[in-house]
Amino acid sequence: DGKFTSARHEKEIVYIEKSGAFDVEVSLFGSAQKADIPHSVVAEAMRIYSWNVDFQRDLRKGDHLKLLYREATIKETGEAAGQKEILFAQLTLSDRDLPIYRMEFDDGRVDYFQEDGRSIRKALMRTPINGGRLSSGFGMRKHPVLGYGKMHKGIDFAAPTGTKIYAAGDGVIEYIGRNGSFGNYVRIRHNSKLKTAYAHMNRFEKGLHKGDRVRQGDVIGRVGTTGRSTGAHLHYEVHVDGRQMNPRSVKLPTGEKLKGEMLSAFNKTVKTYQTRYAMLQNQIRVADASKAQSDGDSYNE
Repeated sequence: DGKFTSARHEKEIVYIEKSGAFDVEVSLFGSAQKADIPHSVVAEAMRIYSWNVDFQRDLRKGDHLKLLYREATIKETGEAAGQKEILFAQLTLSDRDLPIYRMEFDDGRVDYFQEDGRSIRKALMRTPINGGRLSSGFGMRKHPVLGYGKMHKGIDFAAPTGTKIYAAGDGVIEYIGRNGSFGNYVRIRHNSKLKTAYAHMNRFEKGLHKGDRVRQGDVIGRVGTTGRSTGAHLHYEVHVDGRQMNPRSVKLPTGEKLKGEMLSAFNKTVKTYQTRYAMLQNQIRVADASKAQSDGDSYNE
């Protein structure tokens, strides 16, 4: 009768735990795809590890990643419902193991901790962008536009236009808008001494304004090439007491350390996740062996 009607159909959601592991070959995402690990799970692992790991400089061929995650699925059909949460991960860089474990607090807050109960978070993320290539370091260089030697007071990450840019730490937006040769520019004040700046953005995240408070890992904008720029990239600066410092050499305090009852609860969680990962991986190995046997029988027949 020329009218619209609507109805709400609720479907029960269940969480299924899954595991996977792979060696890095050519690329992290390509290697994960071969191991049937979803792109979104690997992207989330990169985001979590980005407080400690620079994936462009630290990752090498032969490095290894283990993952235990849970996936929301529709109980009736088994279809994925979108949400995936990493419970445990262990990134092995050369001969250095970096295990992390998910911990949920009574107030609903979620964080990831190392085996000693210390949060993986630091005051600032090592890289406020996923998948960006370090294209220019801190220091003197021949300016790509001006053509003469000029001090580069930040570091550049080349990435496709539209790539997400994250707030490197908790803080308040001190400046957001056009800023001369920096183009679209955001500056965040983290404390009385520490600030970070992000330049050449394609656009800002919707709804952000000067004075807004942001959390570490919040999306603040997208990569672009506004201002004095020769290509899509993020120009990233760290300011200490008003001076631009090399983001790769600034020493920053580590995150919180669990104590008492929280540490005891965390230690139990660690054992649970380790056991679940081992069980699921063993099931995968058994399934693969059975499939290989079945394939061999079929071939022989």
